[in-house]
Amino acid sequence: MARREFEVRDIIEIYMHWQAGEGIRSIARNLGLDRNTVRKYIRPALEAGFKPGETRTEAEWAEFVRKTFPQIADPMKRHKVFEEIGQHRDAIKEGLKENKVSTVWQRLHDEAGLEGSLTSFRRYVRSMMPEATLAREVTVWRPEVPPGEEGQVDFGYLGKWTDPVTGMTHRVWAFVMVMAFSRHMFVKPVFRMDAKTWVESHILAFEFFGGVPRRVVLDNLKSGVLKPSIYDPAFNRDYAQMASHYGALVDPCRQGHPKDKPRVERQVPYVRESLWRGREFSSPSHMESEAVRWCLSVAGLRIHGTTRQRPLEQFENEEKPNLKALPEKRWESASWQTAKVGMDCHASVGGTLYSVPFKFAGRTLDVRVTDKTIQFFLGEELVKTHSRTKARRKTDVEDLPPEKMAFFARNPEWCLARAAEIGPAALAAVHEVLSVNTLYNLRQAQGLIRLAERYGALRVNAAAERAIGFGDPRYTTVKNILEKGLERLPSPELAEGTSDGLAGSLPAFLHGNAAFGQEE
Repeated sequence: MARREFEVRDIIEIYMHWQAGEGIRSIARNLGLDRNTVRKYIRPALEAGFKPGETRTEAEWAEFVRKTFPQIADPMKRHKVFEEIGQHRDAIKEGLKENKVSTVWQRLHDEAGLEGSLTSFRRYVRSMMPEATLAREVTVWRPEVPPGEEGQVDFGYLGKWTDPVTGMTHRVWAFVMVMAFSRHMFVKPVFRMDAKTWVESHILAFEFFGGVPRRVVLDNLKSGVLKPSIYDPAFNRDYAQMASHYGALVDPCRQGHPKDKPRVERQVPYVRESLWRGREFSSPSHMESEAVRWCLSVAGLRIHGTTRQRPLEQFENEEKPNLKALPEKRWESASWQTAKVGMDCHASVGGTLYSVPFKFAGRTLDVRVTDKTIQFFLGEELVKTHSRTKARRKTDVEDLPPEKMAFFARNPEWCLARAAEIGPAALAAVHEVLSVNTLYNLRQAQGLIRLAERYGALRVNAAAERAIGFGDPRYTTVKNILEKGLERLPSPELAEGTSDGLAGSLPAFLHGNAAFGQEE
């Protein structure tokens, strides 16, 4: 393929090969050019009377090229658009002091009517104003990072993998962490590049190295950084908490500057070539175990091109002793989401309704979800924790308003205990009410106990004793006795041989003797 931009020295090189006796095909092959391109430049030489085999110096050929191809010798004549762009030379020079080439071109295009394309503009700046761009492209030496100071991390694409069991094809990436001093690395093949995978891979890397670097340098990946900013980055919440748990400072690169972490950037192609390509893996676990083996026995034992040391040996001898110790407790990775608390004091998380204290009803809370727990936060305040469940609903009665939960909170055990405080007759009455259809009659038992709040324990106990005498200790019976003040009367005695029995006498008693034309 022909070169996109020819310079004087490129054409001289063709002529030097031509005068040495090489044919067009040989010149094209040796210089990596198209044969038509070679013919294009040899033809004017033939027309000028030059012949192959004649010896001329490079200076003589250079003079011929400048006369024959002035548009190449003078970049300003190479493209007509250069003349248009050159009219703005001072503005370009001033603009490049503060902005990128693309920004300067955009402003001239919009504000000064520049018609040249961005590609032509870049070519002009590169040819005519190299000093303006070279300063940005020159690689600056950086001092060595102290042992244990820095780990650089990145995701890199490996390729596709077909599961031999399911036959499904998956895209596979590699999480890579490189210790900046020794260049020892940890690699974990992954199928997803989400926040949970990102956090869990860091944890595995720290455990692989047996310690934690003081600083973790990363790209502005959404997995770790939500708002790219070198001055005030906003981190994924679980990632930030994980880093704090392990005592590592998270230090994102500048947006669009991957060279801020060159040690890991350079390793991704190496991982892809050495670990991945041309190899077969039977399962994800096989893939992960092979990655660890490769890190230790291949990448770790190679002679590194820069340090001229074996990364694993340098890590063990100099870097590992300077890492921060792993915390006693392993970080439990979590995902974060939001959930609105309904007026029933429950919020839906993963298909399950979890109760939240009633004062947060109608509020939207942050939810931290792990494999074992569900935690609700209002800002930084933890307001509720549940163990995770697959049930449809999980309710803590303490979360609900007391007046709304009286029925459930005042269970049969509570009713019997409270009735015993009122008196033995009250306890017997409550026990009798709850002996059949306990849940159905629970409200009756609760009602009997509430009567003590209005009439006092002594009167309620007496009324219960009288109701038991009639064989009907229901709430309505005890209440009627109290309302009519009949609990002070002696317990009724049923006449012997009465055919009606209690069933006939009870209504008359509850309505009073006056109901049957008798005086009390």
